[in-house]
Amino acid sequence: MIKMVTRTLIVLGCCLGGLLLPQAVAANIEAAQPGRQKVGLALSGGGARGAAHLGVLRVLEEMKIPIDYIAGTSMGSIVGGLYASGMTPDEIEQALKTMDWEHIFSDAPPRVERSFRRKRDDDLYLVKARLGISDDGKPRFPTGAIQGQKFDLALRALSLPVTNTTDFDRLHIPFRAVASDIGSGAKVVLGEGDLATAMRASMAVPGLFAAAEVDGRLLVDGGITDNLPVDVVREMGADIVIAVDISTPIKPAEEVINLFAITGQLTSLLTRNNVEEQLATLTEADVLIIPALGDFSSSDFVNATDAVPIGYQAADAQRSELRRLSLPAGDYQAHLAARTARPPRDLPIIQFVRIENDAGISDAMIHDRIRQRTGEPLDRQQLEQDIAHIYGLELFQNVRYDLVEEQGETGLLVDARAKSWGPNYLQFGLDLSSDIRGTNSYDLGAAYLRTGINPLGGEIRLATQIGQDPLLAAEWHQPLDSLSRYFVYTGARYGATNVDVFDGRRDAVAEYRVKEARAELALGRELSVYGESRLGYRYRDGEVDVKTGSPELPEFSYESGNAFARLAVDRLDNYNFPEEGWLGAVEYDIAREDLGGDSEFEQVRLVANGFTSLGNGHVVGLGGLVNSTISGSADIQDRFRLGGFLNLSGYTEDSLSGQQAGVLTAIYYRRFEALPFLSWYLGGSFEYGGVWEDKGDLFDDAISSGSVFLGADSPIGPLYLGYGHAEGGYDSIFFYLGRPQFR
Repeated sequence: MIKMVTRTLIVLGCCLGGLLLPQAVAANIEAAQPGRQKVGLALSGGGARGAAHLGVLRVLEEMKIPIDYIAGTSMGSIVGGLYASGMTPDEIEQALKTMDWEHIFSDAPPRVERSFRRKRDDDLYLVKARLGISDDGKPRFPTGAIQGQKFDLALRALSLPVTNTTDFDRLHIPFRAVASDIGSGAKVVLGEGDLATAMRASMAVPGLFAAAEVDGRLLVDGGITDNLPVDVVREMGADIVIAVDISTPIKPAEEVINLFAITGQLTSLLTRNNVEEQLATLTEADVLIIPALGDFSSSDFVNATDAVPIGYQAADAQRSELRRLSLPAGDYQAHLAARTARPPRDLPIIQFVRIENDAGISDAMIHDRIRQRTGEPLDRQQLEQDIAHIYGLELFQNVRYDLVEEQGETGLLVDARAKSWGPNYLQFGLDLSSDIRGTNSYDLGAAYLRTGINPLGGEIRLATQIGQDPLLAAEWHQPLDSLSRYFVYTGARYGATNVDVFDGRRDAVAEYRVKEARAELALGRELSVYGESRLGYRYRDGEVDVKTGSPELPEFSYESGNAFARLAVDRLDNYNFPEEGWLGAVEYDIAREDLGGDSEFEQVRLVANGFTSLGNGHVVGLGGLVNSTISGSADIQDRFRLGGFLNLSGYTEDSLSGQQAGVLTAIYYRRFEALPFLSWYLGGSFEYGGVWEDKGDLFDDAISSGSVFLGADSPIGPLYLGYGHAEGGYDSIFFYLGRPQFR
C-alpha cells in the first residue's frame, strides 16, 4: 500500500527516528541480557495443521524462553506474523475458533449482500463462472480460483493495530514472511511493507489462491521454495533456531488412490525436498519440534484448533532440551520489557476517507457506500458490511481497506482493484428437461456481458439461445446516481416458444408456435440490495401459428403495447436451494390500443416464497403464485402457463395454460455434503393449483400434485431428477439441468 510522506521537517525527523528504532530496540535487548545467544523461531507451512504452532508457543512462554526473531511460511507466517504483531496465543486461537471457515475461502459475497441487479443473474440458467475476454477477443483468466476477498479482510482486521508498521523489525518481535516469486521461482523474504499482505502472499497456494502483487512481483505460497525457513531466521541474527515442522508427510503409493489424494501428495512433494534441505542445516544447538499430527488434514480449518494441544504435547515432550534456553524470571521480564511495546488495540478516530480504484467507475460509487463517519472511531463491523456491498457489485477483484497517517491525522483508505480478467465476460449455459412421456427440450445459451461502461457503472448484455426456444436479446442497464438507486433499463429481443391449449378435461387440443419481437423501456428504483421497483413500457410484435391441432384453429399476427409496474424483493440466501430468506414480486400490466397494441386487458402476477432451516441440513419452504387476467381476455401469447417441477409436478413443463393460474407449494429437502464442493439434496413437495378461464374460479376444483426429487447445486447449475404425480393419473419422471425452483 502506498504511504504518502509529507515534506515537513517534523515528519522527516519522525521518519529518521523510525529508521533508528530497530537498532535502539536491539541495543536495549542486548543491554538487558549481555552475551545471551539469540533465539529464532522457524514456523513451517502446513495449512490447518499450522494451528499446532500455538501449542508450541504456549510451552515456550511457560518456560520463559526468549524469542528474538520469527520467520514463517504459509500458515506458519499467519501464526508467526500475528504473534510477532503482539497477539497472544490465546487471542490467536480464539480468532481461529471464531473465523467463518465455511465461507472465508469463498469469494462469492453472501447472496443477501449482492446488488439486486446481480441477484437477477440467478434467473438465468447460465453457468455463474464468467470467462474473461480481452478487447481483441483473447481469453483471460484470474490468477487463482480464490481471490481471497474474505480472507484478506480477516487478516486485515487481526493485524489492524500494526497497519502503519511497515518495517517488520519494529513489530513486537522482528518477523519475516516467506513467499515465492511465481515469475522467477525465487524465494522472496518479506521484511517490510503491509503485514496483512505479506501473510496473505506467503499463503497463496498456486492455482488455488490468486497471487499477491507486491512491489510489481506476483507472489505465491512460500512453501514452494522454503517451507521451513531456518535459513531466514538465521539471517535475521538467530544463534539458536527452534524449528517447528508441521508439514504433511509424503504418503506411500498405496494410499494415493484418488484425485484428492494425488493433489495432496503433489503439494507434499513440492515442499518436502526444501524442508529436508533446511533440516540438514540444524546443529546440535538447535531444537526441532515435529508435532504428531498424523493424518490431520491440512484443509480441515474448521477443526484447526484441535491441533493446538498436539503442538503443546510435542513441545512439552522436549522440555529437557528446551530448558537450556530458559531465562530466570527477572531476566525474562527484562527481555519482554525491552521489546517493542504491544500496540494498543483501541480503534482509531477516522478523520478522512480516501478512495483508490482502477475499475473505470467513479470513486463516488465506492465512497458513497462507505458509511464511516469522520471524527468518530473506526466502525470495523459496519465497514466490512459496506465493503461486502461494494464487492457485491461484482466489479472488483478485491476491495480492501487500510489506515493511513497524513499530516498527523488518521484516515481510512479503501482500495478497489478491477478484475484482472474483466470487464468483458462470456457465459454459457445448458437447460435440459425430459419426462416419462418422451417430451424432451433443450436450450443452449451464450451471453456477453460488459460491465463498467461509464463512471456510474452502466452495463450491456448480449445473449443468444438455440434449441426449443431460440432467442436473440440485448439489454442496457444504466444507473443514474452513484448509489445506483435509480436506473434506466432498456432491452430488445426476438424469440420463439410453444404454447399448449387444453380442454376442460385437461387434454391437449392444440400446440401453438409463438414468434415475437419485443422492446422494453423502464425507469426503476433499487431498494438497497434487497429489492427494486420499476415502471415501464413494453411493445411486442409477433405471430401465432398452429403447430399441432385442428386446421380450423386460427393463426394470426398481433401487436401489444403494455404499461407495467413491478415491485420485487429478494432476500434468499441461495436461489437454487435456499435455506433461509424469502422472495416476493408483484406486477401489474395494462394493455391498451392507445399504447400501440391491438388488444386490451389487464393482468396481475403475484409470487412469494419463504424458506427456513430446521438445522442439520433440514429445510422447509412455502411458496405460491397467483396470476390473473383481471379484465379483458388475453390471447394465446399472453395466457399463463403451468406444469413442471414444483408447478404441478405431474404435468409436463408449461403444458397447462389459462387466463388464470395459481399454485400453492410446500417443500422439504435435506442437504448432504458428500463432496466438499458439491451439495446434494433429497426432498419432496406437495402442490395444489391449476389454470382457469374465469377469475372467479381461481382454486375451484384445483389439482393436487407432488414430487420426490434428488437435486444437486453443481458448478454448471442446479440439477434435478425426480418423479411427479398429479391427480387424474398424470405422472412424470423428470430431469432438469439449470431450472430454478420457482418462477
